Amino acid sequence: MPTLLIANRGEIALRIIHTARLEGYRTVAVFSDADRHALHVTAADTAIAIGGNTPQESYLDIDKLIQAAHAGGADCIHPGYGFVSENAAFARACAEGGLTLIGPSADVIELMGNKRRAKAFAHAAGIPCIPGYQGSQELSELRHHARALGYPIMLKAAAGGGGRGMRIISDDREFEAHYASARAEAQSAFGSDELILEKAIADSRHIEIQVFADQHGNCIHLGERDCSIQRRHQKIIEEAPSPAVSAALRANLGQAATKLARACHYVGAGTVEFLLDAEGNFYFLEMNTRLQVEHGITEMISGTDLVAWQLAVARGEPLPIAQDDVRLRGHAIEVRLYAEDPARDFLPQSGTIFHWQPSGAMGPTNGRSPHSQVNTPIRLDHALASGLEISPFYDPMLGKLMAWGKNREQARRRLCQALENLQLAGPRNNQFFLREILQDATFTAGNAHTGFLARQFSPPPRNPDTTLRARALGCALLHHVSVARSLSLRDQQTARVNWHSGVTTTGRHYRFRDGDAEFSVMLHASTPRHYSAHPLSAAAVSIEFPENPSGQACLQHMDVTVDGVRQRILWHLQQNRLLLVFDRDQWVFEDVTYAPAARHQASGNGRIEAPMDGCITGIFIKHGNSVARGDALITMEAMKMEHTIKADCAGLVTAIGIATGDQVRNGQLLIQIEPNEVEYDTREVEASRATP
Repeated sequence: MPTLLIANRGEIALRIIHTARLEGYRTVAVFSDADRHALHVTAADTAIAIGGNTPQESYLDIDKLIQAAHAGGADCIHPGYGFVSENAAFARACAEGGLTLIGPSADVIELMGNKRRAKAFAHAAGIPCIPGYQGSQELSELRHHARALGYPIMLKAAAGGGGRGMRIISDDREFEAHYASARAEAQSAFGSDELILEKAIADSRHIEIQVFADQHGNCIHLGERDCSIQRRHQKIIEEAPSPAVSAALRANLGQAATKLARACHYVGAGTVEFLLDAEGNFYFLEMNTRLQVEHGITEMISGTDLVAWQLAVARGEPLPIAQDDVRLRGHAIEVRLYAEDPARDFLPQSGTIFHWQPSGAMGPTNGRSPHSQVNTPIRLDHALASGLEISPFYDPMLGKLMAWGKNREQARRRLCQALENLQLAGPRNNQFFLREILQDATFTAGNAHTGFLARQFSPPPRNPDTTLRARALGCALLHHVSVARSLSLRDQQTARVNWHSGVTTTGRHYRFRDGDAEFSVMLHASTPRHYSAHPLSAAAVSIEFPENPSGQACLQHMDVTVDGVRQRILWHLQQNRLLLVFDRDQWVFEDVTYAPAARHQASGNGRIEAPMDGCITGIFIKHGNSVARGDALITMEAMKMEHTIKADCAGLVTAIGIATGDQVRNGQLLIQIEPNEVEYDTREVEASRATP
């Protein structure tokens, strides 16, 4: 029996394991210390620990991967996407170790993996390319060519992808700062700080063609995917086919893509990416020499299993169909679920998943398998489970939810419904942000381009009335559970009656924090399980709870009635912090009623803390420097992205607690700034506020 090692993790590892088993392969997984409890570890026939936490210590360590393959008795390796999937050194190590790589040769990976060489090769092959410059890496020379091209321009890492080491520069004054930042990020991500320049094409579409080639000279394409909905130059929504591509344009794009694949003697699954301008002209961007994250929507419209094709081609078999046999049916759309906070510039999040229930979204598969399902209306690729820790060491993508329809509108409606039915509570995520995009009029009409999120889309703010109701619900729930926790089982009933009789006339005052906002509320009870909170709504908000909410460290269900409307909510309470999933959104409340008065000012308190676990990649200030609010202080890398941490107030830097290269934890104090002007919160907790 052939044995396949999957040199990857998470949902793509599970997806490959599923098809490999159907194809008669024994599977071997590898896992880092951070992934010892991950689902792909138990899904494989054999799992081998490779140690470490960071990608460099684990999934990027070529020697460890080759050793694991030999230890597990593997004769072939599938790299998935990311990590070593486009690493020529890894491909050569596989060949030297007698292992078959499920992918193209090392020479092809090396050629097409570098954007500078790939563009030169594509140009020589007669493929239209974006005007740009690929030459000297000197700041002055690159800047000179940027001026000659004319702003705006795109500065890109030659060796990378996924938006890393990529900057749009709109003004010459920005060039030097972006040049330094892009080089540092590229070096950290790809081990090369080489950059190229491209003319930025406004309002373009990002179109990619799925190509497939075998070892016998056959090469076909399976149509296009539109990947224009991006944040930080990274895709979050993809669809196939593109609403902007006609049958004639599809034929031209497919011809260009297969021409390039044949010219470089490509073998296996690959993607040729283009920019499509408003006039219908297309330009070569790059070639991805691997399976793409969004390959599932191509499978849904073509009725194929691309991983099965990869395995067959690696065995030396010819492609099962010719170009004339390709039939694309219907429309498919994918959204990527990320552990990130859209309200804070998509800042990656880590932590515990308190509740995960995909069954409502999985349709006929009923959530029984975390891997993909081909030829189903709804497909969910994930590796999640309640209680799982989202690590700060890897990409924050949680999974991919896809829907197929006879036409685009049916696929969109199905995806909206599936997204609505997902139950996900834990780290902040983009579930509700994605829903708003799918319902946006520009997206619905099929008119979104690469500038859509930055310039066209404004997610509607939380409904103020819904926010007030959620605050009232959170306030009552925090109080109700704190009362229940403080009483013995024997005394609960008597104490509830006593508490109830004591508050029907005067109520009780509380102070809560909702993000950065604090609010005060008077809580009343008409019965031990019915509350109303003032002044959070013009009308009283009445809420009914079950007799005995446990308050244990897990997500709980609760049916509540708010102003006569009964609905189910999810909640999790840990000490005085409440996570609440209510009316299609997620809130986090904290009871600060008895917290000491806070030192504060409108701009910030000067205490600069790490917003997540990560690595410090740059420090731009020194002890004793004066800074203005908004000044860049440091950069840190977390979950495959670089983030700039800025001053939250004007003042003097009095302490720097980190150095470049340090690993830091979420909430760790990094820099202390003594603000220029400090005010103090003079509010005092009223003596009449009784402890629950």
